[in-house]
Amino acid sequence: MSVDDKKGKKELIRKKMIERQSEAKIVRKIVLIIAIILIITVGVVAGGGYFYLKSALEPVNPDSKKEKQIDIPIGSSASSIGKILEENGIIKDARVFKYYVKLRNETGFMAGNYTLKPSMTIPEIISNLKTGKIQEELVFKMTIPEGKQLEQIASIIAEKTNKNADDVFKKLNEKAFIESLMAKYPDILTDEIFNKNIKYPLEGYLFPATYPFYKEDPTIEEIVSAMLDKTVSVVRGYHAEIEEREMTVHQLLTMASLIEEEATQKVDRDQISSVFYNRMKIGMPLQTDPTVLYAQGEHKSRVVYKDLEIDSPYNTYKHPGLTPGPIANAGVTSIEAALFPEETDYLYFLATPTGEVLFSKTLEEHNIKKAQHIGK
Repeated sequence: MSVDDKKGKKELIRKKMIERQSEAKIVRKIVLIIAIILIITVGVVAGGGYFYLKSALEPVNPDSKKEKQIDIPIGSSASSIGKILEENGIIKDARVFKYYVKLRNETGFMAGNYTLKPSMTIPEIISNLKTGKIQEELVFKMTIPEGKQLEQIASIIAEKTNKNADDVFKKLNEKAFIESLMAKYPDILTDEIFNKNIKYPLEGYLFPATYPFYKEDPTIEEIVSAMLDKTVSVVRGYHAEIEEREMTVHQLLTMASLIEEEATQKVDRDQISSVFYNRMKIGMPLQTDPTVLYAQGEHKSRVVYKDLEIDSPYNTYKHPGLTPGPIANAGVTSIEAALFPEETDYLYFLATPTGEVLFSKTLEEHNIKKAQHIGK
């Protein structure tokens, strides 16, 4: 290679190095510009978020002397309380209120009618809601026990409010009334309650609890709304588990009602739940006596073979799977059993006259226990 060729090659290499250095500078500049833009953007967003949160935590109107009567229903969550307060102009943002309550671990909110102002701070509002500064005194309480059916609940409502039990029961099954409740509670009252085989649409949805009332003569809607508020509050706590089991709220309350009706004080409901799920898994009918009694509309201590022949979609001796809907109202224990069944191989259980429940894996084992404790 000649001297000129060597010089030319060196010059070419030098030019390429200069070009690469130039390109590297440009790339570094671009990266730097992008980084600066990102930092500025994050700063603006963070700053904007800070000022938004700061504003949302301040009173709606510090100078306002206006008072508003705010009703907080029984069983209201922080989220639902926030919505009520925002809708009434007492706070600026329901979501900020909810997260503020959660971050500070505020609990113990009390139902009732409150006098609140747009000039109040969030801590002041929370203090009012926790100390129960209500404007009305308790008039009466109504207790709905676990395992009660809609007709029995109607009688309890009638007794406590001096209404006619038949009129109350008729109202609880009135389509227009139920549709108005569906609009108010879309998360729990879905079209499933109007399935053609459903006996009573609201069956199983009126949560068992003790309800305080602050007026002499509450309407049926006010009474039922208090119960549905409680159902919403309880069910919301199991939202993730319901989704994980791929169940609807209707299916959950139906399964829980079957467990509730089969349970005794001594029984492990988680095991009863496991029997039902094990049977459903293999296509075996649930064969639970309370569903037969519900189909008949009767309350008696024992089912005989003739009862099992009733032609009803609620008869789990004839139809596999769950009943069309709940057969009673279930408490938290049965709801949790429906969501968290014990892992067993049991396919049978037997309630003895003493209240003990015996579980078996095979029909032969079940029949032996039946002969020992029940007789033929």
